[in-house]
Amino acid sequence: MTDQEIFKFFPEPVFKYKFKDFKDLNKELSEYIYKLRDEDRNGLERSNKGGWHSKNFELAIEDSIQKKFAIIAQPYILNVFQNYGWKTENKNIRIKEMWAIINEEGNFNVLHTHPNCYLSAAYYVKAPENCGRFQVESPNIARRHSYPEIHIRNELNTEGAGVDINEGDLLIFPAYLPHKVRQNKSNEDRIVISFNVDVRE
Repeated sequence: MTDQEIFKFFPEPVFKYKFKDFKDLNKELSEYIYKLRDEDRNGLERSNKGGWHSKNFELAIEDSIQKKFAIIAQPYILNVFQNYGWKTENKNIRIKEMWAIINEEGNFNVLHTHPNCYLSAAYYVKAPENCGRFQVESPNIARRHSYPEIHIRNELNTEGAGVDINEGDLLIFPAYLPHKVRQNKSNEDRIVISFNVDVRE
């Protein structure tokens, strides 16, 4: 049929960026994260199944690698705000909290969201081949029960999608968007830094 229009309203975006000159940065971040794990071997259990989850980073420490990373990430956060058309002038757009996850072979993260913030993000410090895709699912629960039998999967009927990732990639997405990370099937660690973004008036 040639006389049709399809209006694709209410998109659920995942923004993907590549850090420039990320290798030296990732080396420093890896050393910092492994040091945190050495100091707290138990870590936390959140969405991670297996692996190690840090406590929140101390972001107020000047000249620290975590502070340096937060500063580098800020322009990307602002770019997402601009893409959404959100107001940035005279707004304190901040990283509310930040943490790291080390997933060894066989570890993964279950489906979850991040409440009480606007955006969430995942930065890949170490991402060997076959370390697990980043997956999102539709937040529209009503859609899951509104289809007849599906013949061909497409963007109009899909309930989930995945993003391939590499070291130096930064993903930023709406905090309400359900997401998970597939099982690490490599024999190396996958290291991710995650953070949440809000606006303080």
